[in-house]
Amino acid sequence: MPTTPFPVPRSLTTFPGGAPAGTPVTTTLDPALPPQGYRLRTGPEGVSVHHRDPAGLRYALQTLDQLRAAPDFPETGYDISDHPDFERRGFLLDISRDRVPTRRTLARWVDILSLARFNQFELYTEHTYAFPDHRQVWQDASPLTAGDLRWLDARCAAAGIDLVVNQNTFGHMERFLAHPAYAHRAENPDGFERGGAHHPPSTLAPTAANADFAGSLLTETTAHVRARRLNIGADEPFELGTGRSRDRARRDGLGTVYFDYVTSVLRPWLDAGYTVQFWADVFAGHPELLDRVPPGAIPVLWQYDAPRHIAEVMDIGSTEAGAWQLRGADLHRLRDGFASHGKLLGDARIPYWVAPGAGNWNSVVGRLDNAVENMVDAAEAGLAHGASGYLLTAWGDNGMWDPPSVTFGPAVFGGAASWCLDTNRELDVGAVLDDHVLLDAAGLAGSVLVRLGSVYRLFGVPLLNGSPVARTLFPDTSLPLPDLPTPAALDAAADALAESRRDLSVTDLAAADGDVVVRELLHSIDLAEFAVDVLRARTAVTAGADAIPADTARRLLRRLQPLLAEQQACWLLRSRPGGLDDSLTRIDPLRHQLQRAADR
Repeated sequence: MPTTPFPVPRSLTTFPGGAPAGTPVTTTLDPALPPQGYRLRTGPEGVSVHHRDPAGLRYALQTLDQLRAAPDFPETGYDISDHPDFERRGFLLDISRDRVPTRRTLARWVDILSLARFNQFELYTEHTYAFPDHRQVWQDASPLTAGDLRWLDARCAAAGIDLVVNQNTFGHMERFLAHPAYAHRAENPDGFERGGAHHPPSTLAPTAANADFAGSLLTETTAHVRARRLNIGADEPFELGTGRSRDRARRDGLGTVYFDYVTSVLRPWLDAGYTVQFWADVFAGHPELLDRVPPGAIPVLWQYDAPRHIAEVMDIGSTEAGAWQLRGADLHRLRDGFASHGKLLGDARIPYWVAPGAGNWNSVVGRLDNAVENMVDAAEAGLAHGASGYLLTAWGDNGMWDPPSVTFGPAVFGGAASWCLDTNRELDVGAVLDDHVLLDAAGLAGSVLVRLGSVYRLFGVPLLNGSPVARTLFPDTSLPLPDLPTPAALDAAADALAESRRDLSVTDLAAADGDVVVRELLHSIDLAEFAVDVLRARTAVTAGADAIPADTARRLLRRLQPLLAEQQACWLLRSRPGGLDDSLTRIDPLRHQLQRAADR
């Protein structure tokens, strides 16, 4: 059977007669091809590559390597034409929610991103870079250093990938603002209310001094990478207009205050010839600002649940939808997916990107099917309304308890979907993982990751931005589980987890990190099974965790400590020690609930 390369090319035909062994490869520069495009032909007459540019040549040779590795290559000729849907295909890895990857882990990511034809890699940072003048902010975080960035930039460049600085400059600055030396920079130094809960300050006041401060952070990090593009973030300034900027927001409008500040951060970099990305939150409520986007600035439109999933949450009428609306989420807009805002930006002729999510965060074992639907929706809307880029995001909310391997599946699908949606829409993610990423001779590890990525649905409790597993392990009083799963649903989830454990016991991974993948997935299954048993105990008494019988709570507590020890061990196989303690504290609310029940 002829080999199908990954990503699946947009045009592939085969014919009898392969290229003889040792056949030389002839390459021809062809300006008539689309950017990054190539045509590859193999057969009795030899191997020829026509390519538009160096990127096209890279991708042609990558495809040729896959064909050569297949047993049918000597007997089968191939004629392949290919080029990308999106010029820029980026992957964002959150390294600020406690988990900072080791160099070995970063190198593994570069290999996977190269395979999936991403050409941009962004490491999202808040406090996890070793800024020389801000040691107190990062000293316990095991941050990336200037040397790390230079090393990673070189590896990315060798793989045809731009390493792009992604440093937040407005919201999500709580790690700075928690220190007295930075409190004067906060919009609300005493914090703010959101979703019925009090939060510490997280947003910089929109002042010229703070724009200069943000610029200094960008200057430090961009000095160590070669790409002339960056991402300034600037999303979710929750407190804006409620503190130091209140009077101006009332006078000029909240959107104007926001965009004046963002423009002041953008402008020096645009003037220096950079392309600058920023999150497109503001345009949801302030479309009148679209004509103020300066040339070279790229709004990035994000959404992290598939429209069908959001509709499911809204249609069942649970308290979940109300909790998110209380937090300010516009569920009716999100239910439309990327299309409505994509059309808004496309009609305004503003270059923009779409940014779906990998579904790894708030899940422990992933939400792969939701992520796939989200990625497809982003690609469809982006193609329909003229997006120039596609940025797959892997966030780390609640301490990033999910292991890196949970994101491998979304990464290969997101790369393929942004390369050519038509031919990769039905991609067999499990097979790609087994054949190209995990190298599993048993052909099981990929299917385990796919199965684990659908476990969250078996609970029968639709949630936004998370799974019942994570909601149980990391309870949040402002986002409680709207319903408890039925005993039958818990049985179904437990069965799927047990099947995944059995399959992992007979895998045969040749990948360099194969042993790590198996160990971290077995541990993730342990955590998910623990969550199932906590929910069983709660379901049995139809009440909260404090009402769990004392003997059951004590048994659960005895299981928890070994789980935390294994979480620590698995973390250190992939990630730096800084941030581990902070991440482990995320389970303290559950531990305290169980302890109260045990002490009754």
